[in-house]
Amino acid sequence: SSADLLDILSKGNQPLLVARHLSKLFDNLHRLEFKKENDEETKEALGMYSGEGEYVEFKEPVWCTGPVENWLNKVMNESQRTINSLISEGVVTYEEKAREHWLFDYPAQVSLGGNQIWWTTELKIAFGRLEEGYENALKDYNKKQVSQLITLINLLIGDLSRGDRQKICTVCTIDVHNRDVVAKLIAMKAENAQEFAWLSQLKHRWDDKKNMCFVDICDAVFTYSNEYLGNTPRLVITPLKELTPACPVMF
Repeated sequence: SSADLLDILSKGNQPLLVARHLSKLFDNLHRLEFKKENDEETKEALGMYSGEGEYVEFKEPVWCTGPVENWLNKVMNESQRTINSLISEGVVTYEEKAREHWLFDYPAQVSLGGNQIWWTTELKIAFGRLEEGYENALKDYNKKQVSQLITLINLLIGDLSRGDRQKICTVCTIDVHNRDVVAKLIAMKAENAQEFAWLSQLKHRWDDKKNMCFVDICDAVFTYSNEYLGNTPRLVITPLKELTPACPVMF
């Protein structure tokens, strides 16, 4: 609103006061963690908090000094750079441990993004095996998906923090959709990765050369913007939602 804008501009050199407006400027960046010296907060931002209380440390601190529009842009750029860097790291470490342990190593958005990137990768591998003559490639992968879901359900039965429980619930929601996609491919006896049922899905992939995440659907390619989304729930993906693929591009 105009009142918020005037308040931000008038207090631009007081980041602690401007920070209360962050939730109106960003999707889910609600406040900043400032470095403390002698029990007093400085203007050096060390990380960000989501509305759910999830904390993500910046890769590099941000000095919130100078014109307010400049340091707010620095905060936005560093938040995006941090998420991109964590996704890059998460994609590499995914195979180093069991998935149910790997999920707890990163913020929710990074866990979800990395999980989707590896779903795309593993399904492409399954299609490759199918084209080489291994007829049960997709069925075997579907069994792996079911096993992974059961593992996550068992985690939810156990003792988890509120944030971790929300993260695992969200992964389960996405995993159920991914399982159903593969089951549909099996039912229609898909033969390769050029099947429209697969091409029409949102497919996250990591480009090592560009060090960026991209989202493909049919012949369209979107750049993942890395805007911080926090640890929020996701709606169940229904056939109707699949008709509006642009909506979940950012998850």
